[in-house]
Amino acid sequence: MNEERIVEKLNILADAAKYDVSCSSSGSKRKNENKGLGNASNGICHTYTEDGRCVSLLKILLTNHCIFDCAYCVSRKTNDIKRAAFTVQEVVDLTINFYRRNYIEGLFLSSGIFKDADFTMERLVRVAKKLRTEHKFNGYIHLKSIPGASDELMMEAGLYADRLSVNLEMPTEEGLKLLAPEKDRKEMIKPMGFLKTEIIQRTEEKKLFKKAPMFAPAGQSTQMIVGATPETDMQVLYTAASFYKSYKLRRVYYSGYVPVLADKRLPELNTAVPMVRENRLYQADWLMRNYGFHVNEIVNHDQPLLDLDIDPKLSWALRNMEVFPLDINKADLQLILRVPGIGVQSAHKIVSARKFGKLNWDHLKKLGIALNRARYFVTCNSSEFERRDLTGSRIKQFILAESTSKYLKNSHTQLNLF
Repeated sequence: MNEERIVEKLNILADAAKYDVSCSSSGSKRKNENKGLGNASNGICHTYTEDGRCVSLLKILLTNHCIFDCAYCVSRKTNDIKRAAFTVQEVVDLTINFYRRNYIEGLFLSSGIFKDADFTMERLVRVAKKLRTEHKFNGYIHLKSIPGASDELMMEAGLYADRLSVNLEMPTEEGLKLLAPEKDRKEMIKPMGFLKTEIIQRTEEKKLFKKAPMFAPAGQSTQMIVGATPETDMQVLYTAASFYKSYKLRRVYYSGYVPVLADKRLPELNTAVPMVRENRLYQADWLMRNYGFHVNEIVNHDQPLLDLDIDPKLSWALRNMEVFPLDINKADLQLILRVPGIGVQSAHKIVSARKFGKLNWDHLKKLGIALNRARYFVTCNSSEFERRDLTGSRIKQFILAESTSKYLKNSHTQLNLF
C-alpha cells in the first residue's frame, strides 16, 4: 500500500515538474571519494525527450501545494488539481533507488511554496544534506532557490547542491505583475545576488585552500516563460544579457508557454508558442555566450523579433553582407566565428591549420565546415564554389531551398526503408 502511495505521488509531482526546463546537469566536477555513491562530472549522461528537453535527472517537485496563485502555473492555489507532497526521506529513498537501477544520474528538486519560503527551502536543503552526508551521494543535485528564504539556508544549499536556480518567471517586471501579482521581482532577484557573491568568494578560497568546501560548483541559472505575455524577443534577450552580466549566471533557459489553464490574462488555450521560437532564443543565447555577439547585433528596435525561418547567426550575416566575403586564410578568429556554418571548434581548427599552409574547400570540409552555408561568406585557396555577387535575400532563398531539398530527400529515404 505504501509503495502504491509513493508511485501515485511520483506520477503527480513528476508531471507537475515537467514545465521547468532549467535542468541541465553540466558544469560540476564533484568526485567520488571514500567509496561513496555516484559521481558527477562534465561527462554526466543525458536523456532527451522528443522536444529536446533533458530528463536525465529525477525531476520532481517536493510538493505541488502552493500559497501563490500565478496565472500561468498548473500548481496555483486556485487550480482544482490533485495535490501531493513527498517527505524528505521519500525523496532521498527515491533518488538512491533510481540511481542504483541506473535510471538517473542525479536529482532536480523544485517545489511549490507551502507555508512560507524558509519552511520550503529548509526541506529542500535537508534532502540534499541527507543524500550527501548519510548516503555519500556524489551524483548531481540541482535545487531550486526559494525567493524570500534566509541567507543561512541559501548558504547551506550551496554547500550540498551542485547548481541552484531561481526562476524569473516572466521576462519583464510588468509581465510578472500581470500574471503573478503576489510575487515581488526584487525578492526573486535577491538570492541571485547573494549566490553570486558567495560563489565568487568560495572560488577564490578554493584556489588558496585545496580542502575548502565546494559551493554550488555548477553555478546558478534561471528560467523565463516566453509567450505568456507579449514581450518581444528583444526584451527577452536583453533581460537575459543583463542577468548574465550582473549575476554571472551559467545559463538562462527559455520555456515556451504551454497553455494549460484558462485565464483572461493569458493567451487562448489553443495558442501555443511555436517550438521554433524557443529554439531561436536558445541559438541567440548561444551566440551571446560563445561567439562574442552583443545582444543588439541579434535583435534591436528595428528588428525586435528573431527570424523563425533561419537561425540568428545567418540572419545577422545576411543583414551585414558588407563584412563578407572573408578570406579564410587571413581573417581573425572573431570574424571567422561570425561565418554561418562555422562553429567554435571549427573556427579554432581553421586558425591552427592555416599555419601549415593555405586552406582550400577540401580542407574546410574535412574540418567540419558546413559548406552549403559558409561558401556564400568566405573565400579560400580554391576557385570551386567561387562566390557570386548575391544579395542577402537571394542567399537566404538558396539556403532555404537547399535545406528543404535535403529534408525531402531524407524523408524519402526514410520512407523507402520501410
